[in-house]
Amino acid sequence: MTRRLTVAQALVEFLAHQYTERDGRRQRLIAACWGIFGHGNVAGVGQALLETGDALPYLQGRNEQAMVHAAVGYARHRDRLSAHAVTTSIGPGATNLVTGAALATINRIPVLLLPGDTFATRPADPVLQQLEHPGAGDVSVNDCLRPVSRYFDRIVRPETLIPAALQAMRVLADPAETGAVTLALPQDVQAESCDWPEEFFADRVWHVRRPAPDPAELDAAVRAVRAARRPLLIAGGGVHHSEAEDALRAFVDATGIPVASTQAGKGSLRYDHPADVGGIGHTGTAVADALARTADVVIGVGTRYSDFTTASSTLFTAPDVRFVNLNVTGHDAHKMAGLPLVADARAGLEALAQALRGYRVPDAYVSVYTAGKTEWEGVVDRAYRPTDGREDGARPTQAQVLGALDAVVGDEDVIVNAAGSLPGDLHKLWRARSRRQYHMEYGYSCMGYEIPAAIGVGLAEPGRPVWALVGDGTYLMMPTEIVTAVQEGVPLKMVLVQNHGYASIGGLSEAVGGERFGTAYRFRAPDGTFTGEPLPVDLAANAASLGMGVLRVRTTAELRPALAEARAADRPTCVYVETETADTVPGAPPAQAWWDVPVAETATRPAAVRAREEYDRGAAARRRHL
Repeated sequence: MTRRLTVAQALVEFLAHQYTERDGRRQRLIAACWGIFGHGNVAGVGQALLETGDALPYLQGRNEQAMVHAAVGYARHRDRLSAHAVTTSIGPGATNLVTGAALATINRIPVLLLPGDTFATRPADPVLQQLEHPGAGDVSVNDCLRPVSRYFDRIVRPETLIPAALQAMRVLADPAETGAVTLALPQDVQAESCDWPEEFFADRVWHVRRPAPDPAELDAAVRAVRAARRPLLIAGGGVHHSEAEDALRAFVDATGIPVASTQAGKGSLRYDHPADVGGIGHTGTAVADALARTADVVIGVGTRYSDFTTASSTLFTAPDVRFVNLNVTGHDAHKMAGLPLVADARAGLEALAQALRGYRVPDAYVSVYTAGKTEWEGVVDRAYRPTDGREDGARPTQAQVLGALDAVVGDEDVIVNAAGSLPGDLHKLWRARSRRQYHMEYGYSCMGYEIPAAIGVGLAEPGRPVWALVGDGTYLMMPTEIVTAVQEGVPLKMVLVQNHGYASIGGLSEAVGGERFGTAYRFRAPDGTFTGEPLPVDLAANAASLGMGVLRVRTTAELRPALAEARAADRPTCVYVETETADTVPGAPPAQAWWDVPVAETATRPAAVRAREEYDRGAAARRRHL
C-alpha cells in the first residue's frame, strides 16, 4: 500500500508519528513545528502543516534564531525526550538558524531544523537568495549549518527522504549524539509528489537507552574512589538529562562525597542538602573551589569539563589528582586523562553506589566541607541583604534583585538565563530548590536566549511559573518573542535589569586592561569617547508596546511586591529595575578561580601592562592532566 503525497506532506505526516520511550514512558518525539514562511517553504512545509492541522501543531515565531532557542528551552525541560521542529525559508531565514543550531549542539539538546533550499533542478541560475559559489554548484547558504549540526542532509530527490528522516530521528533520540539535526529541503523538491509506503507513516517508537557501565571500567572507577580520602563529585547537565537526581542523592547519602555543580548541573542536589557545596570553577563558590584544589579524586558525572568548570585548567592542583568520568558520551568520558565510565548517568551512579557499599569519606573531611558550606551561606545572605547601611530607598544591586526573587519564588518556579553578569551571580548565589528550577544556557552563553527559551519551558509544562532574567544588552538583541508569549498566552515573567551596557564584559575589560572600552550605552563625550550621559532608552515602554504588563521598580523596597505581583499575573509581565552600577557591589563575592582571557603581550597603556603581569601569573598555574 502506498500514499501519494508531496515530500513536505510526507515529512510532516512522518514526524507526527514519531515517539520516544524511556523507563516505560512514551511521548511525542516532535511535538510541534515553529515556522516563519517565505518563498522557500511557504508552498512546501507551510502548505503541509496547514493540511495536517493538529497532527503536528504549528507555532508562529518572529525571529528564526529565537524559534530555535524556544525549541531548545522546550526540549531541555522535557529531559531531551521530546523536541520541536523549526522551518524557515532559504536565504536569511535559513542563516538565522546558525546561532541557535550551534547553541543546541554545544548543549547537547535535540532540535530539528527544516530550512528551505534553492532549487534542486536549477530552472534558473541564480534564483532569488541563491549563493553563487564559483567553485561548487551544489553549495547553498544552508551548508553553513553543517559544522553546527550533529546530522545534516539535503533532500535532493523524494526517494532520499526516507533514509534521511530515519537517520534524523535516530540522532535526535540518541543521548550520546543528540543536538541540532538539519534536513535542507529544496523548494521544488518539497512540492514534488511521490508514492510513499504506508509503513513510513506507522507509529515508530525510538527507545532512549540507559547504557550500563562496562564491568572493567566500573572496577577501575571503584578502586580509584575507594582509595580516595578527599573525593569531589562534579554534577553536570547529564545528571538532569538522565533524571539521575535521586540516584545522585542516594549515592551521596551513602558515601558522604560532596557535590559541586556546573552551570548545567546546578540543582542536581537541593541547595540545602548537606553535601551540596554549590557551583564550581570561575563562577563557583569558595568552598567548592577550595575542595577542588585539594581533591585526590574528581568524579565527573555528565560534565564536559569546560574552561569555566576547570578554571582554564588551573583548579585541580593536588599532585596526584585522578579523574573518574561517568558520561554517556565517550568523547567526554575520556577528558582530563580520566578513567572513563561510559554509561547513562543514572545507571552509572546506581552501579557505583552498589559497588562502593561500605565506603564513606572520613568524618574530618565532612567537617571541612560542612564548615565551608556554612560560611558560604553567610556570604549569600550578605549579598542578598547587605549590612552596609544601604536604605530601602536606594537603587538595588543585582545581588539584591536575586535575593528578592529568591524570597518570592517557590520550588516549582523555573529561572531562565544565559549571558551577561547574571550567570556568574546566579551560579554563586542562587539557591536551587528543585531539579528544573535552574535553567542556565552556558555552553554557548548566547545573548537573546532567555525570552524564547522561557516560552519553550512554558509550552513544555503549562502552569509552571517561568522567569526570564534579562539584562538590557541581551534584551536589545531579541525582544521579538514577547509578541509570541502574548499570542500563545504564556504568562512569562521577565525581570529586566537595566545597567546601561554590557556590565559583564565591562568588568572583564577592566580586569584585562581594556578599561571598559566599548561596553557602556552612553552618549559620546566632547573627547569622542562613550563616557557621556546614559542613553535615554526606555526598555520598559518598549516591552509594554509589545504587549507585556510592566512594573517599574525604583528602590530596593519595591522589589518584592513587584516580583510577587508578576508571579501572580496571568499574562506576560515585566519587572523593570535599574540596578546599582558601581564596580564593587556590597556583599557580592569576587571570582574564586582564574579564567584564561589572553592579554596583549605588548602595550603602551599602563592598565594593559599591569593586566599582562597578572595574566602571566595566572597562566603559570595551568596544568595538563596526563
